This record gives sequence, structure tokens and C-alpha cells, in this order.
Amino acid sequence: MSLATLDSSQHPNLPAASQTLFHAKARQRLSFEQIAKHIGRNEVATAAIFYGQAKASAEDIHKLADVLMIDHSQLELQLSGFPDRGKSVEMPPKEPLIYRLYEIVQNYGYAYKAILNEKFGDGIMSAISFSTNVEKETDADGNNWAVITLRGKWLPFSRF
Repeated sequence: MSLATLDSSQHPNLPAASQTLFHAKARQRLSFEQIAKHIGRNEVATAAIFYGQAKASAEDIHKLADVLMIDHSQLELQLSGFPDRGKSVEMPPKEPLIYRLYEIVQNYGYAYKAILNEKFGDGIMSAISFSTNVEKETDADGNNWAVITLRGKWLPFSRF
């Protein structure tokens, strides 16, 4: 099984907890899916904690310390603050897979916007009241397909 690891030279702005979490993940040879099951969270939300993009609850910290065999007090100290979202990646992103996700929004963003506005009216899809999921599909020819689901609460613009 291949595991995601951290190349800190590619992510100079990540919090200290990222190094701690990724080193322990590699040492325990656990996937994000395995860790997510242990802590009771979605695997994307779990990975977001590792990258400092999501807030870990006290229960998350306890369960992460347990499954990754990290000193609880060290992890609690490192994860007790609030995430500084969005600063770890420069824009446009240079990593090819992340750039492709950015490219999807560049190419189809206005099409998504037009369709969403037709279906829901004037508003935006929340990235706060939000969930996402990643799945792997294999077609009849044996080709693998990535399926990313984005689910955000619709927030109509208010009139004032």
C-alpha cells in the first residue's frame, strides 16, 4: 500500500502539528482512510487536520494520539489553536494534481455558477457548511476514475 507522506520543502507554511502527524502516520504505516475510521471522521476531513486546514476537536486529538502513538499533551499543544486556512499553497498551485482541480474551476466555474444560480437563485455554495468525499470507480474496461463529491449548503444572498 502506498501512503501519502509530507515533503515539507513543498509546504513551508504548514503548522508544526503537520510534521508530527505525518511522521507518526508513516511510522504506523496507516492510510488516511484507516486513521479516519479510527477517529470517526471523513478521510478528507482527517487529511485536512494533517495539513492544518481543519480544526481538530478534543476527541479528535485524543483518538489521533491513540492511533498514531503520539504523546497526547504534545499533540494537544500543537493542535489547540485555530487553522490558518489557505496559506499553505501558493496560487496558482504548482503541484499537478492540485493544479488540475484548480483548472476544473477555471474551465467550468462559470458553468457551475450559471447552473447553480438557475437551480437555487442568487447565492453561493458554502465551503463552511460543507462535506466532500473521494471515491474510486473502475469501469468495464478496467480504467480507474476519480469521483469527487462536493456538498455545500446553499446560502442565498440577502437583500439589505
